[in-house]
Amino acid sequence: MKLTKSQLIQLVAEQHNLTRQEAETVVSAVFGNITQALEHGDRVELRGFGAFSVRLRPAREGRNPKTGELVSIPEKRTPFFKAGKEMRRRVDS
Repeated sequence: MKLTKSQLIQLVAEQHNLTRQEAETVVSAVFGNITQALEHGDRVELRGFGAFSVRLRPAREGRNPKTGELVSIPEKRTPFFKAGKEMRRRVDS
């Protein structure tokens, strides 16, 4: 099953007796704060769930698949998620 943001909002609203608008505010605030922390290079750890961090991918040379021409790819920061022990245990069972 694929869980979309709107489905998550609906689940939060039902499980915590909130209106859909209140649940949407909560879910958006959590995602927004995680995103903002990552933008600043911080690490976000949710015990039992996992940790979000930013990894630096160094500059490298690549190839244009159409022409085979060498292309310079600049370094970039990418988000990274590492599942926690509890999450891995539950998924594995």
